[in-house]
Order: sequence, then structure tokens, then C-alpha cells
Amino acid sequence: MSTNKVVNPSIPRTIWVLTGAAFIVALGYGLIAPVLPQFAGSFGVSMAAAGAVVSVFALARLLGAPGAGVLVDKLGSRPIYLTGLAIVATSTFFVAFAQAYWQIMALRFIAGFGSTMFTLSAQALIVRVTHPSIRGRANALYATAFLVGNVFGPIVGAALSFLGFRIPFAIYGAAVGVAACLVAFMTQHRPGSKPLPKAKPAMRLRSAWQVPTYKGLLVAAFTNGFVNMGARVAVLPLFAASVFERGGAAAGLALTAFAFGMAVMLQFSGRLADRLGRRPMILAGMTMAGVFTAVLGTATSFWPLLIWSALAGVGSGAMSPAIQASLADIIGNDRSGGKVLSTFQMTQDAGQIVAPIVVGAIAQAAGFTAAFGVCGALCAVAAVVWLVVGKETMAKESR
Repeated sequence: MSTNKVVNPSIPRTIWVLTGAAFIVALGYGLIAPVLPQFAGSFGVSMAAAGAVVSVFALARLLGAPGAGVLVDKLGSRPIYLTGLAIVATSTFFVAFAQAYWQIMALRFIAGFGSTMFTLSAQALIVRVTHPSIRGRANALYATAFLVGNVFGPIVGAALSFLGFRIPFAIYGAAVGVAACLVAFMTQHRPGSKPLPKAKPAMRLRSAWQVPTYKGLLVAAFTNGFVNMGARVAVLPLFAASVFERGGAAAGLALTAFAFGMAVMLQFSGRLADRLGRRPMILAGMTMAGVFTAVLGTATSFWPLLIWSALAGVGSGAMSPAIQASLADIIGNDRSGGKVLSTFQMTQDAGQIVAPIVVGAIAQAAGFTAAFGVCGALCAVAAVVWLVVGKETMAKESR
């Protein structure tokens, strides 16, 4: 019996710190999301221009990911994480003092760069400090923090709507700044603590591409971004408005049901990914998400819409930690993988950006049943790809 195996390792302190910061970031984004387009529109621009302040943030994340990956490999995860948080805090805070539309656009673009820096470096830190046998649990914990923050953020934002357009940005910027200071203090190396082993040279993207499972992960990333982050958020409100009497409320509750189903599943799926392996959880989650997304377009009453949304969320929650853990397995915690992680993130962001356009066009031409059916079909294709190329990445001795 090997003496190197760690029995029931605990979640590292760094993961808990990152989780707390993730909650603050997600909560704050929910705080500003409802007022951002309205604030932009107050400068007399068109609705399209007002909506562009949301798109420019996603565009900056997509464009900034390759550079952020290089910086993580060259300078390390922690300094890039703290720099990214500082950029988001500063640029968001100064939105509160914007005097023209172009200033909001510029500041949100800068914030997008900061966002991709801390997102990538956070994932790299999780890879680096987490024992292979608890990667699923660690990623589930981190994902839960973001999810809960995204759920409660709009509620807090609605409660603070009396403050006007500017104050929420100042509050969010200050909160992220405080989070950055806390992370800097709580993750610094302490005298007497065991340092991390010296890292090997960073993993090259070419090396990851030679692993068939990494290609499967990219397919899963695009599918997840397309179906769960892009199409659902953009098309479900339109579907609800055309079918239900109170479409706005129905869409909001359906999206909440999805988040609730995902949040509940995340409490179990991380441990299951560590116990059963990554592959079965990805296959099961992708299949479940595909089936219940596909049938959304056939809902003609409120309760089926709510139940199917929740079950689709369960599917998403089942595969999410396993996907991240499998990616970490490929990189390993003895080296950096900034470019490998940035390519994965860009693929997911691309799916999120493309989905509203493609699925919206399908809904316009062939109806919502066909639109959601295409999402289900894409999940089915991703599941088949995993059956063919996806291999179990978790070492047997870690189970």
C-alpha cells in the first residue's frame, strides 16, 4: 500500500478564501447588472447602444483570455489574480463618476480584462493547491459561491434601487477592492507554513491538444456556454413572453429554478466526481441537461417550465465540477497551465456569445420548440464526443 496517498484531505485555506471573494464578485455583479443598461441609456443613446455596455465586457474577456493565460504562466497565479481584482474594483468604482456614454464603455471594457485575469488565475490556483482526490469538491464549492452570488445579487440590487444609477457601482467597486485586500493578506506565505513544490515548466497548449480528452473538454465548454449561459438567458425570456400571460415573471422564476437545481446538485456532484470519476458525471450531466433543455420549448403551462428548468439545472450542476476537475487532472498541480485554461475559457465564452444570435434566429424562423431542440441536440453531440474521446482522467489511487 502506497504511503504517499493522502487520506481524506481537507479543502485548502486558499480555496475558502477564493470562494469568499467569488461570492463578493458575483453578488456585486448582480447588484450592477439591472442598472447598467439603464445608466447607459440615461445618456440619450439607443437601446442597442445601451445593451452594448454588457456585450463589451464579454468581448474584453474573450480578447483578453490569451494574454491572461500567458501572464499566469510567466508571473504566477496569485499576482495576476490580485491585479485582475484590482482592475475590476477600480474601473467599476469609476463608472459611478462617468459623465459620458463612451466613458462607461471604456471602463466596462477595462473591467472585462480584469475579469478574465482573475477568473483564469483563480482556476489555476485551484489546480495548483488542491489534492487530486478533492478536485471535484473544490470546484463545486467555488462554483456554488458564484451561483449563490448571482442569485442574490439582483435581489440586493432591487432593494437598493432607490440609490439611483451611480451608487451601486461605487459600492461594488469598493467591495471588490476590500476582497482583493483580504485575499492578498490571507493567501500570503506565512513563516513556518509548507511552501508549494517548485513548479515544472508550464504546460503547452500543443501538449494538451495531443490529449483526446482535452478536445472533449473544449466541446463540453462550448456546449455549456452555448446552452446554459447563452441560449437559456437570452431566449427563455422571449419564449415565456410569447407563451405565458406574465412572461417576465415566468422567465425569472424559470431561471431561478435552473439556478436552484444547479445549486442543490453542486452539493453532491463534486464528491461524486471525486468518488465515481469525472467521465460518468460529465456524461450523465450532459445527457440530463440536453433532454430537459430540449423539451423546454414544448411547455404550455407554468409548472412544466419550472420543473424542466430545475432538472436542466441539476444536469448542469452534475457535470460542471467534473469538467473543471478533469481539466485540472490533465494539467496537474505541479505546473502552470495558463494557455490551456485560457483556451478552455475562450471556447466557453464563444459559445455564450454565439448562442443568442443563432438560437434567436432559429426561434424566429422555426419557432421556440426547434430552438430549444437544437440546444438539446448540441448536448447530445457533446455526449457522443465524450463517449468516443473522453477518457477518465482521475488516477485510481485518488478515489
